Amino acid sequence: MEKNPVIEAMVTRRSIRSYKPDMVPQELVDEVIKAGTYAASARGNQSTIIIAVTNREMRDRLSAMNCKIGGWKEGFDPFYGAPVVLIVLARVADRPNRVYDGSLVMGNLMLAAHALGLGSCWIHRAKEEFESEEGKKILKDLGIEEEYEGIGHCILGYPDGDMPKAAERAENRVYYIR
Repeated sequence: MEKNPVIEAMVTRRSIRSYKPDMVPQELVDEVIKAGTYAASARGNQSTIIIAVTNREMRDRLSAMNCKIGGWKEGFDPFYGAPVVLIVLARVADRPNRVYDGSLVMGNLMLAAHALGLGSCWIHRAKEEFESEEGKKILKDLGIEEEYEGIGHCILGYPDGDMPKAAERAENRVYYIR
């Protein structure tokens, strides 16, 4: 059977934790974002939003917030040098499936990045960032008035180093009922 490129991307994608400082061209960022907007969502409600951060000052501000929430030593970069941060948030009002919807968006973003030759990694603590007063102010400054929950940050960039090898797949993870 011929290899399917979508399944091959799923099998070969890895989280990247070291990036070159080179900025990703806007066309590639937009292509990754487009893939994220096509993720499945409960009842087709499309209640997620994506904030694309390519501004270095804002990227570093978010990194510092994330570092503090994570409890790391000041100066640690939880975004591993990635120049682009795509923040996925989901509308809270009447959206009990928001975390699942946002997780599907994150998956699409990471697979699209890999398909385009970019590295990516899901970085947590978006929920805590955007529950904070500073995070709420960032949203307000963008004109986002509704209540949103941070789901995750998809960092993007060009990998600095070799692609990590996949860990062996754990046994006993699939059961069949025939």
